[in-house]
Amino acid sequence: MELTAASAADAPDMAAVHAQAFDKPWDEADFDALLDGGTGVFGFVVRAEDPAGVLICRTVAGEAEILTVGVAPWARRRGVGQALMTAALGVARQTGARAVFLEVDVGNAGAVALYERLGFYRAGLRRGYYDRGADGRADALVMRLDLTSGPD
Repeated sequence: MELTAASAADAPDMAAVHAQAFDKPWDEADFDALLDGGTGVFGFVVRAEDPAGVLICRTVAGEAEILTVGVAPWARRRGVGQALMTAALGVARQTGARAVFLEVDVGNAGAVALYERLGFYRAGLRRGYYDRGADGRADALVMRLDLTSGPD
């Protein structure tokens, strides 16, 4: 598998992975808009024979937010999510971010475990954050990783 920095040209592949990973996926236009010159926005895509994983992150005012990270079902438990997160955390550090935030479905035990292994901790809860359509709404954990231990 190969991890590369994403550009707007990767929007079709990124949307294809996102459609496999989420109930309410982002489309090509969503990825294109974020990656086409968005200040502080960067992303990664992992490919094997097909697109396997995507990540979009935004940095603003010393903080980074993982906007989305998704792995195709066929590529899960192969290190794709960890590779994407490790790459994003590296860029966040390089840009001077002091903390990284993300939201994750409380029911996504695999993702929560990955984030905790990377040093994230549970910082809050957003009730009804995810729209599951006919299945109702799901809560999201807000997770935080401190990138520095010194004063702000």
